[in-house]
Amino acid sequence: MAFRGDEYTRAVRVFGTPDFIHFGWDRWAQAEVMPGDTAVFARGTFEDEPSTYGFPDLREAADGSR
Repeated sequence: MAFRGDEYTRAVRVFGTPDFIHFGWDRWAQAEVMPGDTAVFARGTFEDEPSTYGFPDLREAADGSR
């Protein structure tokens, strides 16, 4: 589920530019979260069961460009 307002902008202000953006909570996204990482969800939590379907993801560049 996507952010519906300025949640993404506020999260970047607080946590910085993300390394990855996963468009859905699937097994791949779950495997990418390492100890010490901060995961920001539009909806749900890390404990939610990941989808059996895969979703695309977006890797952010260190300078914030895509």
